[in-house]
Amino acid sequence: MHDEFLCHVTAYGMCDGRRIGVPLGTYRAPTLALALWWLRDRASWIAERLDPQPESPHFPPSSLVPVAESAPDVPALLRAWCADVERQELVAEELADGRLVRIATSDDTTEYELLAESVDALRMQRAAPALVMPVA
Repeated sequence: MHDEFLCHVTAYGMCDGRRIGVPLGTYRAPTLALALWWLRDRASWIAERLDPQPESPHFPPSSLVPVAESAPDVPALLRAWCADVERQELVAEELADGRLVRIATSDDTTEYELLAESVDALRMQRAAPALVMPVA
């Protein structure tokens, strides 16, 4: 059983013709349950910022506009992932088995990525014999 998990959230977009990643958070979870909670919390956090309530006092009147019908609904996809118990169980199984989990969705301009991996699995990879490359 893997005891600690490293979790990351990153947004990727294009800038000056290059793909740029912007870290949105990192958490070293001491338990599997806390890793899953943090991933769901960050997915909800992104969804709320992409799709806020228009009546919120933080936004001036008419500052929010609807997107095109054809635009992918990232907030809805993230909220659906958070609410899907079966998918949460699948993520938990993958993490418990020491595998990297990547949850990603994107709209027309940005990809949102949630990653989680076992700290123990990372340590085991580092402990494996190094590949020795001959120097020419």
